[in-house]
Amino acid sequence: MTGPWHPREARPPAAGPGGADWSDGVLASLFERRVVLLSRRLDAETANRAAAELMTLDALGDEPIGLQIDCADGELEAALSLMDVIDLVGVPVHATARGLVGGPAVGVLAVSTHRVATPHASFRLFEPESRFAGSAQDLARWADHSLERSALFCRRLAEAVHQAAEHVEADLSAGRFLSADEALSYGLIDEISRARGGEPPPRPIGFAPR
Repeated sequence: MTGPWHPREARPPAAGPGGADWSDGVLASLFERRVVLLSRRLDAETANRAAAELMTLDALGDEPIGLQIDCADGELEAALSLMDVIDLVGVPVHATARGLVGGPAVGVLAVSTHRVATPHASFRLFEPESRFAGSAQDLARWADHSLERSALFCRRLAEAVHQAAEHVEADLSAGRFLSADEALSYGLIDEISRARGGEPPPRPIGFAPR
């Protein structure tokens, strides 16, 4: 890579709302507004794309970056990598949780500078699965490594929500679900977004940094 990374240039949608052209145009438009979208499953490809956008936006300006999170599951290493990037960028990262945010993606939300949830967002704390194939000796090494990485994730999550690591570990093991109000009490988010006038919107259709 020889220069700053930029998403594909926006262009008029040619394939309709479900087509790739429409999706690329939306991502480019969000990028121009300093918003990064994190949706579906948080895997290595998704984390690498989000990390590249975060680092590029950090280099392009000093305003906060918006991070929209809607990930119900993900890979532990992808989450830890993205959590490190959020820690290292030089501008605030304002995260908004919508839909169901679960597993490793909860850590990405937790370490963000400011954390908001939509009124009907929900959260699930659970331990991510690890899969590995190899010899018995390799499996033993992988199991030890996996336990170490899971313990690291638990500690970082506990620090971010200001809870005891033992308490967070128990909730991860139990697969605990949280509503937006419960997440606020838990320390996972800082506020719940409300429509103007104080009432929650009947059906949110768009989000903008606040």
